Amino acid sequence: MEVPAVNLKAIVLVHWLLTTWGCMGVLWLPNSYAWGNFTVLAVGVWAIGQRDSIDAIIMFLIGLLLTVLTDIIHFSIFYPQKGSPTDLQRFSEGMAIFSLLLKPLSCLFVYQMYRERGGEYVINLGFFSVSRDRSAYQSIDQQDVPCPYPDLERKPEPHPY
Repeated sequence: MEVPAVNLKAIVLVHWLLTTWGCMGVLWLPNSYAWGNFTVLAVGVWAIGQRDSIDAIIMFLIGLLLTVLTDIIHFSIFYPQKGSPTDLQRFSEGMAIFSLLLKPLSCLFVYQMYRERGGEYVINLGFFSVSRDRSAYQSIDQQDVPCPYPDLERKPEPHPY
């Protein structure tokens, strides 16, 4: 299945906007909701700034996955049960829930960007093993690489003073 290309800036912008709107009705969500989501979005800004960084994009992906879990916990604990909510509260609740519903799709797009940047995590769900393809790495113990500057291999002659 081919995943369509989506701009990382658009993902961060949409989730920033939805998180901001979700935090408008401060009466029902704790501060940890805002701190968690805005911190992950800051990592997303880092991933935008460093286009070649695999670490930035994988940290953004892991952060998005973790905020899915923490958002579910926040909503299950703090969702208002009684009373009639104001229009602001209903709007805030709707935007926070909409942000949660979009996060799995955003994770799919961010994972695709991670693969495009050269990330190669292989996940085998047999017993949940995660491995990384390290075939591109070279050992630092190799000494058989010739010196690119042959003149540097000979010792300099001492200068008389």
